[in-house]
Amino acid sequence: MAGKGKLIGGIAVVVIAAAAVYGYMEYKKSSGGAAGKKIALSNNYAGNSWRQSMLKSWDKVTKQAVADGIVAEATPFTTSENQVTEQAAQIQNLILQGYDAIVLNAASPDALNGAVKEACDAGIIVVSFDGIVTEPCAWRIAVDFAKMGEVQLDYLNEKMPGGGNLLEIRGLAGVFVDDEIHKGIEAGAQKYSQFKIVGSVHGDWTQTVAQKAVAGVLPSLPDVAAVVTQGGDGYGAAQAFKAAGRATPLIIMGNRQDELAWWKEQKDASGYETMSVSIAPGVSTLAFWVAQQILDGKEVPKDMIVPFLRIDQANLEESLKNTEQGGVANVEYTLEDAQKVIASAK
Repeated sequence: MAGKGKLIGGIAVVVIAAAAVYGYMEYKKSSGGAAGKKIALSNNYAGNSWRQSMLKSWDKVTKQAVADGIVAEATPFTTSENQVTEQAAQIQNLILQGYDAIVLNAASPDALNGAVKEACDAGIIVVSFDGIVTEPCAWRIAVDFAKMGEVQLDYLNEKMPGGGNLLEIRGLAGVFVDDEIHKGIEAGAQKYSQFKIVGSVHGDWTQTVAQKAVAGVLPSLPDVAAVVTQGGDGYGAAQAFKAAGRATPLIIMGNRQDELAWWKEQKDASGYETMSVSIAPGVSTLAFWVAQQILDGKEVPKDMIVPFLRIDQANLEESLKNTEQGGVANVEYTLEDAQKVIASAK
């Protein structure tokens, strides 16, 4: 009988252990109500290194999530033009294709609200990030973009207390991010009245566009002490000043690898000092996990804020070493990271 008892006990332990493993695997495969659900990424633009890094991060994280059975699909869609009408049509197509959630980097904060409302009315979860939307039915993930603009002036006030003329390089016209960073820069210039914005161009967050735009406006500008930016434009600005034979001003950078590499070259050669700031492109992966959590039945606040990523003189080399060639300094989010962001917003 003792042997039989040991046998039964041993079988019980095996059964319990097997059940525990099975339960874990089932959670990993299903992740509750999100299992079998389809998530789409609607992206309005892919013409710069930040957007390319954003798409790479999405691909890396979501492919693993699909392989693990957490969701059934997480397909990215990018419009060929940065046009509201084209992205609205894209969203309507995603509705017809039966997606359960749409993660959205929007071409406009309000012009897409009609299409977003159509998606919500069809029972589709819409999570906007970076370029967020104002439609109340959608969720929003953003950094404090206005603060991102204002900290540039805070930095300039520390480094150049005497002030000077500024050139502002803006991003894509009409996009929420561009408007908000611009507001922050203007607020900073009002706070530190020794600085004067003497010129403004749109660089579309792209080095080549920024270089051409800056080159076009430089002949009409007085001496420029510093350039305030939005990211993806610092290296192009530096090349434009060099080509024009003008002294290189203090240029705020935007975490792109070519900007960081140029900064290090100048630092090593002459002690050049600046700072760099941008939103991490991996925020797309946070938006994916937020959508997954909503589909899984979790309570998620409509508005969430994530910190921007800042690089200073002291951590330039380390940041450059960890940024891939042609890429952007980045942070990719896990499910646990998303759960912490959600909890902090409640």
